Amino acid sequence: MAPFEPAALPELLPLFYRRLFPHGPYGRWLGYGGVVKNYFQLREFSFTLRDDVYVRFQSFSSPQELERELQKINPYKIDIGAVYSHRPNQHNTVHLGAFQPQEKELVFDIDMTDYDDVRTCCSSADICSKCWTLMTIAVRVIDRALTEDLGVRHRLWVYSGRRGVHCWVCDDAVRKWSPALRAATVEYLTLVKGGADTVKKVNLSYPVHPFIRRSVAVVEKYFEEYALVGQDILGSPESWDKVLALVPEEHREALQGEFPRRKDSVQRWEVLRGRMERARGRGAAPCYADWEIMLQFCFPRLDINVSKGLGHLLKSPFSVHPKTGRISVPLDLQTLDQFDPFAVPTITSLCHELDTAGSDGEQEDVGETEPKRRARDYKRTSLAPYVRVFEQFVEGMESARRGERLCRSDIQGDF
Repeated sequence: MAPFEPAALPELLPLFYRRLFPHGPYGRWLGYGGVVKNYFQLREFSFTLRDDVYVRFQSFSSPQELERELQKINPYKIDIGAVYSHRPNQHNTVHLGAFQPQEKELVFDIDMTDYDDVRTCCSSADICSKCWTLMTIAVRVIDRALTEDLGVRHRLWVYSGRRGVHCWVCDDAVRKWSPALRAATVEYLTLVKGGADTVKKVNLSYPVHPFIRRSVAVVEKYFEEYALVGQDILGSPESWDKVLALVPEEHREALQGEFPRRKDSVQRWEVLRGRMERARGRGAAPCYADWEIMLQFCFPRLDINVSKGLGHLLKSPFSVHPKTGRISVPLDLQTLDQFDPFAVPTITSLCHELDTAGSDGEQEDVGETEPKRRARDYKRTSLAPYVRVFEQFVEGMESARRGERLCRSDIQGDF
């Protein structure tokens, strides 16, 4: 893959927005089939331009107008905001207090930097294949809860382009949720609590909520490979002392005596886990220290402010990350465990792929419409499977909407 040079962005972005950005399905997604009149026109977009120039409260009469603007200004970053009471680009002309956000997707932003206290391989903005498992676990835990516990249907999971993942919950009813309801949802999905000075950040008590039990079942599938092998959390006295600080005192001394006699983290975990399971079996005051450790090291960490505020903006899918050059691509949950952030196409590699394929298709351009030519362009690059995931998501929403309309018409016909 060709290396990405940030200095090349001004030269590469025009080609990206003209020939690779999936304008068609993108407009269909944010238009939501015209469920509300002027829905697309009332949506806020913001752009980060060259030299960190930031432009807020942009809005467009149609997806085609947005497309023309993107090709004109070639933003370094696109953020998507709420659907407002008035057109965002006219907010200065509206009476004070009248301009208010009305609807927005429920969004989640999960960032690897929030796990720095429990990963030893990397820190800050750095990631590797070992700690990326945390993002896989986060998607699995949150997505299961959204669908099975909260009854959500339409979720778009997106790689941020650098060190995290975003989720867009797009159900019609959810987009109307109040900030209080959004905050309550994040609270429901939050188990790790406390700042840098808090040693024990997960505290469970009997009876354990079904959400927690199901979350532990998800984490268990990844815990040995991620925490015991990859991070080696019980590999040395220094590291296992940090884990034992999360265990009740009455069990700590016995485990400190047992651990040196075991050869690695996996065997030491078996000793710890066995002791906690025997303690639970005795009844009286069940001990869930093993579950608490798994959750503290692996459970998703959400930013409540991103999710609860209707006015909060989030980076758009298919943005180019200005530091890595990687495209912010949708995630296919069917193949999530195989997703490799380092294999995601960069704007440099995509433009190179277009150049390589260009000579083959010159004759095909004659008489071809712009949307068809652009669709053919991205299909000849490594962006194609990611656009297909996005198209399937949009088609799923459109199909559900048609089904709901048919159902309503049948009900009305019965009266």
